[in-house]
Amino acid sequence: MKLERFNGNPILRPRGDDWESLAAYNCGAVLKDGNIHILYRAIGEYTNYISSVGHAIFDTNLNLVERQDQPCFGPDLAFLEKSVEDIRITPLDGKFYVTYVMTITPSPPAGVRKRLGIPKIPQASSRIVVAETTDFISFNRLGFLTPYGTNQRDTVIFPERVNGKIAVLHRPAEWIGASYGTELPAIWFAYLDRWEGGLSEHKLVMKPEYDWETYKIGSGPPPVKTDKGWLLVYHGVQLNRTYRAGAALLDLDEPWKVIARTESPILEPEMEYECIGDMPNVVFPQGTVVVDDELFVFYGGADKVCSVAKINLKKFIEELIK
Repeated sequence: MKLERFNGNPILRPRGDDWESLAAYNCGAVLKDGNIHILYRAIGEYTNYISSVGHAIFDTNLNLVERQDQPCFGPDLAFLEKSVEDIRITPLDGKFYVTYVMTITPSPPAGVRKRLGIPKIPQASSRIVVAETTDFISFNRLGFLTPYGTNQRDTVIFPERVNGKIAVLHRPAEWIGASYGTELPAIWFAYLDRWEGGLSEHKLVMKPEYDWETYKIGSGPPPVKTDKGWLLVYHGVQLNRTYRAGAALLDLDEPWKVIARTESPILEPEMEYECIGDMPNVVFPQGTVVVDDELFVFYGGADKVCSVAKINLKKFIEELIK
């Protein structure tokens, strides 16, 4: 069971000589007013490796409608941000909630550092910030979502309340060992009581199990609600740092319970734009949109470009349950 790549991939490439000249990748996606809105990570220099966020609009046939000339969102030193990375978008209660990675020590991948002679710097723990928007023009930061010191990435908000509460999947890299029930970074469920550090009732959902995820796993896009359960597209990383995509079906009422899970990847680096880039051999899913029962999965390729793959949602769920 594999996703089918869009013939027009990559849908976004680096351009110009400024803020997005080197990379335009790792894209969140959502439907708004009949079009697909993409928020993507953009890189314009390697020395400081500061990421900002670009905004592009596609129609449902994946034709580019508009691409903004300037970033729609960027680092805010009031939040100690030096970089804004890997955005996910969740529609909820008439707004769009955006989760993203913030770090005070952004650094290019090892291959880029070696090629350009950029020294490696000590890495601070990453945290997740949540912001809200209605138009992708103005953003209101609501606070640090994840607990301090847990070294977080890959945090997504459910698009509907679970048991009356806002719910989250997150990936605390430091929660490993016998007391946590996993020896490698894994995916956890939590309820959200308040935006600033309000995660509670944490439950382990999934940990690495297969040979293509022997280093870590993490959520991709926010879960998609189906009548059979919450569909989660996630990434798995092998020890050689190859990134692939898999899928799982979570219980609607108790999403920490896994109904089904793919043993093999549904997407893996095969094309040149997935194998060659700033981080070779990477497919990194971050956004999903459902159009006429087709599931579109938006992903970053090799830390360089944005691409999309698709599959019939109903058949995908049927095969996943089998």
